[in-house]
Amino acid sequence: MNDPTLVARIFRIVAIAEALSWTGLLAGMFVKWVLGASELGVQVFGPVHGALFVVYVLVTLWTARLFRWDLWTTAVGLLASVPPLTTIWFERHVARTGRLDAGPARMRLAS
Repeated sequence: MNDPTLVARIFRIVAIAEALSWTGLLAGMFVKWVLGASELGVQVFGPVHGALFVVYVLVTLWTARLFRWDLWTTAVGLLASVPPLTTIWFERHVARTGRLDAGPARMRLAS
């Protein structure tokens, strides 16, 4: 599965899902630690976020290889998974700067 358009779409979806899971986990932590009301949000969003974090890292490495990102772009992409909501910023950044363009990636695959 080396279709650049599909890989870019998967990267976008996973980046957004990872950020949303961060938001859910932060809300769960607020309810648990600040309001002292329930641990349910952490119990639900903790594992979801953990799984999406791993998926984001793997998809970022896959995308970086297919689109031939340089080491700096790849490192920033991986580090974007740590601060909350930064994966959305990174996805927008690589899209805006042409690093998710399917045309050049297709040309590299053909050669």
